[in-house]
Amino acid sequence: MYCCLSEHDLYELLADDVPAGDLTTDALAIGNARGHVSFHARGAMRVCGSEEAVRLFQIAGATARLHVASATTVEAGTLLLEAEGAAGALHRAWKVAQTLMEWSSGIATAAAAIVAAAAPVAVACTRKNVPGTKAMSAKAVKAGGAIMHRLGLSETLLVFAEHRLFLDETPPQTVSRLQRSQPERKLTVEVASVEEALQWARAGAGVLQLEKFLPEAVADCRAQLAAEGLRAVLVAAGGVRADNAAAYVAAGADLIATSAAYTAPPCDVQVRFTRA
Repeated sequence: MYCCLSEHDLYELLADDVPAGDLTTDALAIGNARGHVSFHARGAMRVCGSEEAVRLFQIAGATARLHVASATTVEAGTLLLEAEGAAGALHRAWKVAQTLMEWSSGIATAAAAIVAAAAPVAVACTRKNVPGTKAMSAKAVKAGGAIMHRLGLSETLLVFAEHRLFLDETPPQTVSRLQRSQPERKLTVEVASVEEALQWARAGAGVLQLEKFLPEAVADCRAQLAAEGLRAVLVAAGGVRADNAAAYVAAGADLIATSAAYTAPPCDVQVRFTRA
């Protein structure tokens, strides 16, 4: 996969961790000693961030080689990347590269588990990533085989109850107005009950985001839409995880929208140093 962080972003990550030199390495006077470092998967994982990790070592002044690209599933013990060079360069990039890989691989691994559970229905991860981490979070989601639900507020029409609070019009009027003003956009409406879903489907909403519906409620919504001859894309959202995604698919969900991958524990990347 691509390296999604710019050179500026990568330099900033290193500068944040080493703002005024590496005190320990400098005090020990070992910065010019030659060394070798390797990253290994301590357990099975879906890899992410290996391209950024390699580039961090290169920016720090070391020579680095990528062995496993992002979006690859590996077993425990797999060699992910290597770097060699001055000890000062290796220590400068070590923890930033390791932490970035562990965190993003955790998201990718969790996303992959949800994707496997929900197959063949697509899984979309929401924009509820930690602020400031959008680029790497999106890369990790894609590395896990999922898609982004929406990257932000600028490109999709998603009407929440918090929007409708400020409207003084009927659902059909809202749908008609949005279709006139944004004719190339598909309208999604988040609903909290089957009754709300039917109301907005009758009004012409093409996508219904079923917020915190139980699988039984998703099935009921699908059945009642069919009984009225209505068709809308049903998005199961809120509380969907790897352990219950299959139930939502069986209930009739057309898409899974989840934030669960963002709170997954990091994967464990083992780092081995040797003296050249």
